[in-house]
Amino acid sequence: MAAAWPSRPAVPEAVAAQLLGVLWFMSVSTGPWGAAAAGGEEMLKCEDLKVGQFHISLTFLTYICKDPKINDATQEPVNCTNYTADVECFPAPNITCKDLHGNETHFTGKELGFRKPISCRNVNGYSYKVAVALSLFLGWLGADRFYLGYPALGLLKFCTVGFCGIGSLIDFILISMQIVGPSDGSSYIIDYYGTRLTRLSITNETFRKTQLYP
Repeated sequence: MAAAWPSRPAVPEAVAAQLLGVLWFMSVSTGPWGAAAAGGEEMLKCEDLKVGQFHISLTFLTYICKDPKINDATQEPVNCTNYTADVECFPAPNITCKDLHGNETHFTGKELGFRKPISCRNVNGYSYKVAVALSLFLGWLGADRFYLGYPALGLLKFCTVGFCGIGSLIDFILISMQIVGPSDGSSYIIDYYGTRLTRLSITNETFRKTQLYP
């Protein structure tokens, strides 16, 4: 007959409750709100709220931001300036923090807490759909290059019938992939929630993960 596995002694519920209480007290006393209460620091700003933290009252600390209002002509946020726009954010109910005017407010979920900056693009009237259509149907005449502000290349394509069709095909691929854009450096007008190309660049502040080779 096989021997039965020894059973682990059960932890009393009172001891478990005490352990949870100690852990909660330590998290509160060492967290940002415990330090503020002990050191007399000023109230947290609403813009500094972070999703996933806990308030001293055990209310889940979070907020929700509205979708940006989109300009139909540019397909960018209406308040886009210098590649930056902002959206209205509302702290969750039972959260107390300083609003955008610096007033300490106890929120119910309907009051504006702060404005969160978001990135936007600089557009200057060049439509991505128009550029692709011109490149597809009239690329051999250089219409796409004329439209995007490259008159010399457009004239050259017109005189050579799109470099015998090869140049037209290459331009169609480059424009479709958004590699070739308007000559003034602006971005295409593309549906805000449509497919866009995002270029990634590496700077000195870019985190580089150490590569492990076998």
